[in-house]
Amino acid sequence: MLSTVLLLLGAAISYCIFNITSGLRANIAAAKRSGLPYFIIPLSPWNRIGQIFNGVWVPLFKQLPRKYWQDIEFILNTNWQYQENHKVFARLGDAFLIVSPGRIICFTENAEAVHQITSKREAFPKPTEAYAILGQYGQNVVTLEGAQWRMHRKITSASFNEKNASLVFTESISQTLGLINLWLGPDGQGNKTFKTIEQDTASLMLNIIANIGFGLKILWPGQEFPADADPRLAKYASQEPPEGHTMSFVNALARTLDYLILLLITPKWLLKIAPSKRAKVAVEAESNFVGYLNEFLQEKIEDVRKGNNSEGLDIMGALVRTSYGDNENGSAVAGSGKKGAPVARLTDSEIIGNAFINIVAGHESTANVLHFAVVELATNPASQRRLHQDLDDIVGDADPTTWDYDSKMNRLLGSMVGASINETLRLVPPVVDIPKMVTPNQDQPITIDGVRYLLPRKSTIGMVAIASQRNPRYWPTKPSKISDAETDIGDFVPERWLQTESSKDQSVKVEGGDTEDFGGYAGSDTSAQLYRPPRGAFIPFSDGARACLGRRMAIVELVSALAVIFQKYSIELAVDEWASDEKVAGMSKDEKARIYKLAQQKSREIVKGATSMITLKLHGNKHIPVRLVRRGEEKFVNWVDS
Repeated sequence: MLSTVLLLLGAAISYCIFNITSGLRANIAAAKRSGLPYFIIPLSPWNRIGQIFNGVWVPLFKQLPRKYWQDIEFILNTNWQYQENHKVFARLGDAFLIVSPGRIICFTENAEAVHQITSKREAFPKPTEAYAILGQYGQNVVTLEGAQWRMHRKITSASFNEKNASLVFTESISQTLGLINLWLGPDGQGNKTFKTIEQDTASLMLNIIANIGFGLKILWPGQEFPADADPRLAKYASQEPPEGHTMSFVNALARTLDYLILLLITPKWLLKIAPSKRAKVAVEAESNFVGYLNEFLQEKIEDVRKGNNSEGLDIMGALVRTSYGDNENGSAVAGSGKKGAPVARLTDSEIIGNAFINIVAGHESTANVLHFAVVELATNPASQRRLHQDLDDIVGDADPTTWDYDSKMNRLLGSMVGASINETLRLVPPVVDIPKMVTPNQDQPITIDGVRYLLPRKSTIGMVAIASQRNPRYWPTKPSKISDAETDIGDFVPERWLQTESSKDQSVKVEGGDTEDFGGYAGSDTSAQLYRPPRGAFIPFSDGARACLGRRMAIVELVSALAVIFQKYSIELAVDEWASDEKVAGMSKDEKARIYKLAQQKSREIVKGATSMITLKLHGNKHIPVRLVRRGEEKFVNWVDS
């Protein structure tokens, strides 16, 4: 009996070894055919087991002679895309392959290659298995490919239009004014150090996305609804949980997003029995949040059946109207173009799935970008002063609630406001590495600088956006003013976007590229008044058919929030770590400059320590303390250099 077991075990081990070695040989052969430089490692960087046990297998791998790993040492680190960015490609080439027994990955920063890949959806589809965990609440536009994705895209894209963008503008202004009141404090004076800017910008974007996604109005502390407000608005905006819930909607949503990775990767049965307090809070938050989503869904279905189709922002409501509105009588869905044609409808779980993904994609990414933008402007006072000048010219002292979207938005986008958002997206994009794959059917060619390469079928592609966006080949640069670097490509310099001459190859057409209109915003991600890099060099929202559906709304949120904050206020780095307010008051200008420089250096080091999980952000209780001060009352940023 024992000998039989050992024999079977030996056969299983031999089979595994055979699979590993034959797989590696086949992948090496395919890599050689590609024409690209390739490097061999024992475990793929995108292998889940390899990521979890990175601290184990990498040291073991490095026990081999140095020649086997010295060239790729940096990419063995899990956060290499952000930490090393363009420097890796400067050493290894614009595109290279990482070969392991189970997978080939092509990493590229080349704008020409990125443009080709994003322009041919069928040749380079999205690796949906990497996003499968985001379908737990229902399949959605992110988790699907092929005909199903096309149907979801057509239906969901209808809500992302300029009319709704103007409503986002109005709501963003209203919510940002509420945030400013929070920062000013109970006495309304401001000029107090707070360390919660990351959490506060997250709350701001949470409030905005609740309005965009569900038509809700979330209040800041101290705000109240008028007596004649819709009772449902008051119910879901309350800090107290309504009947049937143990958490308020805002709290359930916030905690679900806080513990999202834990909830997505851990089996529910395990979370329920785990003794951890975090696990219990995560389970409670998710249970409440899913309950709210189902309530919203049923309420909106009832509204549609009663004919209560309210105007305004409400993506879930729009999705419900698509599936439960006039379509039930046989009319065509928006975008199908033919009355009486077969109607495309989302199931209830798909409506919830798309509503959920809009929250995840629209909340954390914009919150992090606004957080970094505000911090960078505090760290670079000269840029903040130029931002103030542009705001004085565009909006003056006008009450933000009177700003007109049509007359102000494009001017703000083409000013230092838009430039500051673009520069933040360039340096700290929400996603540092955008995955694609080569169709399983055949190898696919790409051309880089006139040379044709062949990407092996089934291989994975990592479009390293953070590297493209820090490649001096594609961007206006000058010598760095804050380091000994040859150029300022790694520095926050929004003024580079104010260049009048843009790249000449930004609109190169791709042979065999997509021509179908998949719906959604089709304009440029940057203003015509700002510098436009080559197509593929700036992809914070990806590009092509699979680009972020809500990118126009995200830009509107960010630009309007930044404009409201800096219209009448400045943001300064707090220097409490080095001196009290009393001590600062008695300092000379040179002493103040020295102490602010310490705060600037620390701020830059903390931002460099950002890591990417779902999105790029500060983790591990890292924070940058700042102060909101009225313009004219600054201690530093009205004169200090960057």
